[in-house]
Amino acid sequence: MTLIKSISGIRGTIGGRPNEALTPIDVVTYTAAFAQQRKSVFSGQKITLVVGRDARISGALIEQLVVATLQGMGVNVINLQLSTTPTVEVAVDQYKAHGGIILTASHNPAQWNALKLLNEKGEFISAAEGQALLDIAARREIHFASIDDLGTVVTDAQFLDKHLDLICADELVNVEAIKNAQFHIVVDGINSSGAIAVPALLKKLGVTQIEVLNGEPHGRFAHNPEPLAEHLKETSSAVIQSKAHMGIVVDPDVDRLAFISEDGSMFGEEYTLVAVADYVLTHRKGNTVSNLSSSRALRDVTRHHGGHYAASAVGEVNVVELMKSTQAVIGGEGNGGIIYPPLHYGRDALMGLALFLSYAAERKQSLTQLRSQLPTYFMAKKKIDLSPDLDVDALLSEVAKTYASEEINTIDGVKIDFSDGWVHLRKSNTEPIIRVYSEAPSTERADALADEVLEAIQKLSLS
Repeated sequence: MTLIKSISGIRGTIGGRPNEALTPIDVVTYTAAFAQQRKSVFSGQKITLVVGRDARISGALIEQLVVATLQGMGVNVINLQLSTTPTVEVAVDQYKAHGGIILTASHNPAQWNALKLLNEKGEFISAAEGQALLDIAARREIHFASIDDLGTVVTDAQFLDKHLDLICADELVNVEAIKNAQFHIVVDGINSSGAIAVPALLKKLGVTQIEVLNGEPHGRFAHNPEPLAEHLKETSSAVIQSKAHMGIVVDPDVDRLAFISEDGSMFGEEYTLVAVADYVLTHRKGNTVSNLSSSRALRDVTRHHGGHYAASAVGEVNVVELMKSTQAVIGGEGNGGIIYPPLHYGRDALMGLALFLSYAAERKQSLTQLRSQLPTYFMAKKKIDLSPDLDVDALLSEVAKTYASEEINTIDGVKIDFSDGWVHLRKSNTEPIIRVYSEAPSTERADALADEVLEAIQKLSLS
C-alpha cells in the first residue's frame, strides 16, 4: 500500500491503514486541510470549491467523502460529478470559485486515486501552498464549521458541455475545416471520462464517423491506462481494421492526449505538443515552453517559426509559471499535455484535440505525412525503483560530478546534455521511482545513452 503526500497533491492506493494508503481517514484529513488552507488565503470570505472526478472504481466513494468534508468545513461545493481534469480547471475560473479538487490518479492503474488541488485560477496550487496544506494536516490545525455555517452543494453535471463550447468557439479551432475533412476516428475511452468527453467534442466539431472502444465509464480499465504504445496494440489494430484516419487516446482524467496514425503506428505522445505548437505558431507568432524531459523537437519547431523556446522543471505548475513569464502562446509537457493560454493554464486533451484536428484538416494530410514533416528524435523512458534507504539527492549529485564535462542542468534532478542527445534523471512526484528519460536522433542511441548513465548509477550505488 502506498500514500504519497507531496506539494502537488495527495495520491495513493485504496485500502489499508491510515497514513500508509489512501484511506477514508486520509481523504477527510487532506480535504479538510485544503479547505483550511483556502480559508486562510481568503480570510473572512465564504469559500466555494469545485469538485469533479474521473470514472475510476473508487471515484464515487472518494467524491462523497470530499463533498461531505467540505460541507463540514463550511465550504460551498459545486460538484461536477463525473468530469475531466481540464473541465474542473475551466469551471473554477468560470464560476469564480476559490479553488477546486479533482479526484483522479491520472494514468495510474485502477487501485490508485488522488486529490489534485487547484487554486482560484483553476491552476495547480504552488509549492508554498502545498507545503502549507501538509503542515496544516500534520499539526491537525483544522476547524470544522458550526451547524449554522455548514456548506451547501450545487450539482452541475452539464458543465462539460460548456467547456466544449468554449473550445469550439476559439478562433484557432477550424470547425468548418474539420467538418469538411470527414474524418473517420477511433476513440479509446479507457472506460473513464474520455469515453464521454471525446466523442461529445468530436460531434460538436462535425465528426460523424466515430468508433468508441472501451466506452463504458465504469473505471475497470480495459488495459493499463497510461497512453503508451505497449498498452495500445488492440486500439492500433482497430484503426487499421476500420481504415480510420486516426485513433485518439486519452488517460482517465483527459489531460494527456496521444494519436495513432492511419497505419496503426503511434504518432508519438511527445509529438502531440510539437504538432499542436506547429499549428498554433503558424497562426500566432510567439514563444513556447515545455519541461526538461520533453523532446527537442519543440525547440526546433519554435525556432523555425521565429519564436523562443524555454524549458522548465518537470511539473505542470512549473511549466505554467515559465509560460507566463515568457508570454508563451503554447506549451505543455511531452506526455501529451497541451497548455493553451487563451482557454486556461492547464493540460487539456480536449483543447489539444480540437487544435490537432484543425492542423490535420487545414494541411489535408494523413497523420503519417504530418509526422514525417516534424523534426525526428527518438526517446527512451526507463526507471529505477527506489529503496527506502537510498539517498536520491546524494546519488544524483554524484551523477552530475561523473558527467561534469558535459552540459549539466540541475534545476530538476540532473539533465545531461550530450552533443547528440540528452539524459534526464529525476525523482518522480507520483511514484517511488527515479525516472530516466533520454533522447537522440535514433532509438539505438537513445537507449545507449540511458543505459550508459544507468550503468554509471549502478557503479555509484555499489561504491
